[in-house]
Amino acid sequence: MPFTPSRRAAAALFGGLALSPLLPRLSAAERYLDVHGGGNFTPVNVAIVPFAGDGGAAIASVIVSNFKRSVFINPVDAGAAGTGVNPDAAPNMAAFRALNAQYVVVGRAARGPDGRMKTEFRLWDVAAGTQAAGQQYVTDPKNSRRVAHIVSDAIFSKVTGEGGFFDTRIAFVDETGPRQNRTKRLAIMDQDGANARYLTRGDDLVVTPRFSPNSQELTYMSFGAEDPRVFLLNIDTGQREVVGNFPGMTFSPRFSPDGQRIVMSLEQNGVANIYSMDLRSRATTRLTNSSAIDTSPCYSPDGSRICFESDRGGAQQIYVMSASGGGANRISFGQGRYSTPVWSPKGDYIAFTRQSSAGFAIGVIKPDGSGERILVEGFHNEGPTWAPNGLFVMFFRNVNGGPRLFMRDIFGHAEFEIPTQSFASDPSWSGLIG
Repeated sequence: MPFTPSRRAAAALFGGLALSPLLPRLSAAERYLDVHGGGNFTPVNVAIVPFAGDGGAAIASVIVSNFKRSVFINPVDAGAAGTGVNPDAAPNMAAFRALNAQYVVVGRAARGPDGRMKTEFRLWDVAAGTQAAGQQYVTDPKNSRRVAHIVSDAIFSKVTGEGGFFDTRIAFVDETGPRQNRTKRLAIMDQDGANARYLTRGDDLVVTPRFSPNSQELTYMSFGAEDPRVFLLNIDTGQREVVGNFPGMTFSPRFSPDGQRIVMSLEQNGVANIYSMDLRSRATTRLTNSSAIDTSPCYSPDGSRICFESDRGGAQQIYVMSASGGGANRISFGQGRYSTPVWSPKGDYIAFTRQSSAGFAIGVIKPDGSGERILVEGFHNEGPTWAPNGLFVMFFRNVNGGPRLFMRDIFGHAEFEIPTQSFASDPSWSGLIG
C-alpha cells in the first residue's frame, strides 16, 4: 500500500472523493461513551452488517477485527437482522434492538467501471433511529484495507467522542537469528500487523526508532563499524541522513512536537546528559548538567517540558524539567527503578517501565507524580509507546526466547498481541496517517 502522509494527499488516494458525507447526519441525539470515568465503562454494542458488493466482505472483516481490539466497542454479529439490509435505507431498528445493539453499521464496497473501489458506510443510532455518520471513499482497490481503518476511526470517534487509532503504523525492530547474534532490522507495519516491510537491510544493529510528528520520518540509533550514530529516515523515499557524529555514545533520540528538533542523551566519560538539536542548523543545546546518567528524554505534547530518567538520586527515577533545561522535579517514588518515560499525546499521563522484585511492569503516572498505576507486570515488559488518542500503550515482552509486541488500554481492561513474522521489540506508534 503506498504511503500517503497527509490529508493533502487524500485527493490522490481517494480520487478526490475522500470524506464525502452521506447525508443526513445526526445532530441532537449524539451519545458518547465516557472513557475517562475511572475506567468503569461498558463497551458500546455496534452491529456490523456484512457490506454489499464484491469488496464488501473484506472491508467489513477488517472493521470487525479492529473493533475486537478496541476495548471500548463490542462488535455484534448482525445475524438474521442483517439479512437483506439495504445500505441506502434505514435498517429495521427493532430487529437490532433485540440484539442489544446500540449502533448499526451498513455499507458497500464495489469496483466501478474505471476499476477503482468505491466504499460507503452509514452508522445508525438504534435508540434515536437516525443516521449518526456516513462517508464514501473512492480509491485503488489495493488501498481497501486502509479505507477499512479510516472507516473504523470514523465510527470509533463518533461512538466514543475520542480520536481513532486504526489508521496508524508501528515502527519497530525486527529481530531474527540466534539470541547471541541477532540481526536487528528497522521495520514498519500497520497497527494490526498487516503490510509489514523492512526499512533497513540488517547490516548494522538498529534500536529506538521514533516517529516524527507528521509520521513521515523516523529517527533511530544505528550501531555499525563506526561509532553509534543518530539517523533520520524518510519512510516514503527511503532517504536517510546522519543527524550528527558525536564523541561518545548517543541514546534515545526523539522528535519535538513541531518536528524541528530532536532531544537525546549524549554520554561522555561515563556521564550522560540531555541535549537538544535544531534539525535545520544542527546546533546543539545542553539541557542537563549532572554527574549522573540522564537519558530517555521525551517532550510533552505542547513542547514546554521534557520528562527523562536519571540515577542522580541513586537509582533510576523519572524527572520532569522545562524544555529549555534547568531544574528538574522527580515524580516517581514507588518501589523499584523507573525508565523509558513517554509522554501521552494528550499530556495527561507519562508511561514508563518499572523494574522491581516483582519483575518488569508497564505503568502510567501523571506529570505531577500523582495517579500512578501499573497496567501489566511480569517477567519482562518494556518500552511503552502511545496510541495517538492516548487510550492505549504498546510495549514488548519476552516470550518463548524473544520479544513480542503487545497493546493494552490505559485502564488495564484487555491485552492483545500484535502479530509479527519474527521477534519484535522497541515499538513506536505513529500518529494518524491521514
